[in-house]
Amino acid sequence: MSPRDLVLVLLVVLAWAGNFLTSAMAMREIPPILFTALRFALLALPLVWLVKRPAPGQWPRLIAVCLCIGVLHFGLSFTALKLAGDLSSPAIVMQSYVPMTTLLAWWVLGERFAWRTGLAIAVSFAGVLVLGFDPMVLDHPMALVLMLVSAAFLAIGTVLMKGLRGMDVFSQQGWTAIFSVLPLLAISTWLEPGAIARLPDASWVAWSGALYAAFVSSLLGHGLYYVLVQRYPVAQVTPWLLLVPVLAIGLGIAFWGDRPGPRLLLGGAMVLGGVLLIALRALSKARPAPLAEDL
Repeated sequence: MSPRDLVLVLLVVLAWAGNFLTSAMAMREIPPILFTALRFALLALPLVWLVKRPAPGQWPRLIAVCLCIGVLHFGLSFTALKLAGDLSSPAIVMQSYVPMTTLLAWWVLGERFAWRTGLAIAVSFAGVLVLGFDPMVLDHPMALVLMLVSAAFLAIGTVLMKGLRGMDVFSQQGWTAIFSVLPLLAISTWLEPGAIARLPDASWVAWSGALYAAFVSSLLGHGLYYVLVQRYPVAQVTPWLLLVPVLAIGLGIAFWGDRPGPRLLLGGAMVLGGVLLIALRALSKARPAPLAEDL
């Protein structure tokens, strides 16, 4: 990569890692499902003018992708972040969607992978088991379960996305935001009664977190990522994005009071090491690695 593009990668990393901290701070006041709806409502405002209609016959697939990623993945991942009480474990477990995507592509699309990739997948999932026994994670086991389910829906959405044609990054983000807002508001009304009525009382910190998630993490982060994958293979960009959970752990220690134990650090190293091996194998075979996602 050129020095200029390395700077762009680092901006993406900073935008996505910072989202763990700013979102966790915002969700002290705004419940997670409503926070997710607010993020997409803000994101939809500029992107509704930029979305392109999908190709004929693509609407069902597009809607399925939007619901899997926008409603189920993001809704569950923010709920997991809220329940976890730390930034480190959600940031690491989120990366399990990469081996999940590889397995789904093999099962659904018939994509093959070598034994080395299979070993990397096994190492990643074993890493989740190891960090699951860290005392900080054991205190909030439902957060781990929800983040794994969230990662599974992201993997499903990523595989479905491969069948979409003629969709640029802003159209994909825009349709995801448009189709997700109303279902998320309905779920929030059901599971978070009174949250919408209390929204005007949220402080500038909470609103700043929502604005950051919409415009810095999503619009800027994904926009720059799209620029990079137009210039380089996805598998060449993906290894750099492993800095996201590393930096998120650092932010958690510095600003959130995280104290990750040896099991979490070992398990995290196994998860991220497996993801790195998958990306490197995909690059050596000139195949695209799973698309990266922030929280």
